Amino acid sequence: MRRDELLITIYDIAKRTGLSPTTVSKVFNNYTDVSAKTRTRILEAAKEMGYLPNANARSLATKRSWTLGVLFTESSGLGLRHPFFGGVIENFKASAEAKGYDLMFISRDIGGNNGTYLEHCRFRGIDGVVVIYADPNQPEVAELLASDIPCVLLDFNRANVATICSDNVGGSEQAVRYLYELGHRTIAHLSGGRDTFAGRQRLLGYERMLEELGLSGREEWISDSGDFFSIQGGYEAMTRLLKQPELPTAVLAAGDNLAIGALRAIREHGLSVPGDISVVGFDDIESAELVTPPLTTVRQNMREIGGRAAQMLIGLIEGVAGAEAVVLPVELVIRESCRKV
Repeated sequence: MRRDELLITIYDIAKRTGLSPTTVSKVFNNYTDVSAKTRTRILEAAKEMGYLPNANARSLATKRSWTLGVLFTESSGLGLRHPFFGGVIENFKASAEAKGYDLMFISRDIGGNNGTYLEHCRFRGIDGVVVIYADPNQPEVAELLASDIPCVLLDFNRANVATICSDNVGGSEQAVRYLYELGHRTIAHLSGGRDTFAGRQRLLGYERMLEELGLSGREEWISDSGDFFSIQGGYEAMTRLLKQPELPTAVLAAGDNLAIGALRAIREHGLSVPGDISVVGFDDIESAELVTPPLTTVRQNMREIGGRAAQMLIGLIEGVAGAEAVVLPVELVIRESCRKV
C-alpha cells in the first residue's frame, strides 16, 4: 500500500514538523495557547500530507459535536431568500468554519416526528444556536433560549440573552435628517411591520427625528407593508400611499426590498424618482445599487453581523464570554434616488 493511501495521524504531522503530538492536537482542537507561527506551520504540513481530523475522535476529546445550529422560524416566510439574512448567514458560516464548526439548520421535525427546537438540538448534540428573525416570546423559541444551550439572538433584543443587531433607530434618524437637509419637509415611511423588531425600531427612529426636526408626523403617511420586508409588500404599501390626497416629497422605506417595490409603484403612477418623490431604503442589499435609479440606503454591515455573531456564540460555547447585547453602527450610502427640493 502506498504512503498516501495510509491514514495520516497527528503523530505523522508531529514527526514532519518536529513538534509534539500534544501541540499538533491543540491546533486541531482550537486551543489558544499555540503561537500563530506554530499553528500555521502545523496546518500547512497537514494540508500537504492530506490530513483530515477524525470528527468522532475530536468530539470525544472535547465533549462537543462541533456543530452550530441555525434557527429561522418558519412563520416568518423569509429564510435565505431575503438577501440581507442570506448575506449574514454566509458570513456567519465562514467565521464558524474557520474555527472548525459545521452548521445545521434547526426545525421541529426529527426523523419525521414533530418535536421542539430544543429537542432537535438535544437529539443532534448541537453545541450552540444562532436564532435569526425569531420572536423570543414564542414558547418554543423561549424554551430554547432558557435552556443550557448557548444561543445568540440576531435582530432582536432580550434581557439575559446574547443579542446582536444594527442600530435600527439611528439608521432611520440618519435617513430622515439627510432628507431634511435636502429640503424635504413632508416625509413618509414604508414600515416593515409593527410586529417585527426591526420594523418597530426603524419606525421609532423615523418618528423621533421628525419630532426633533419639528416636522409633523401624519399617521396616513406611515404605510405598513404587512409582508415581512418584501418587494411586493413595498409595492402595495407605496400604492396605498399614492392614493392620499396630498403626497409627500420623500419616503423612507424600512428595507431595500420595500424601496424597490416602491420604485415600481411610483413609476406605474406616472411619477419619477427622484423628480417627484425621493426614496431612501435600509439594508444596502446587492440590488440596491443595480436598480434605476441606484438607491440611497442605510447600510447594515452583513459581514460584521455574521462574523460577530459566530464569535459571540463560540465564545459562549467555550466559556470565554458572557451574554452581551451588541448594537452595530450603520452608514448612510448616498446614491441617486434623492434630490434637493
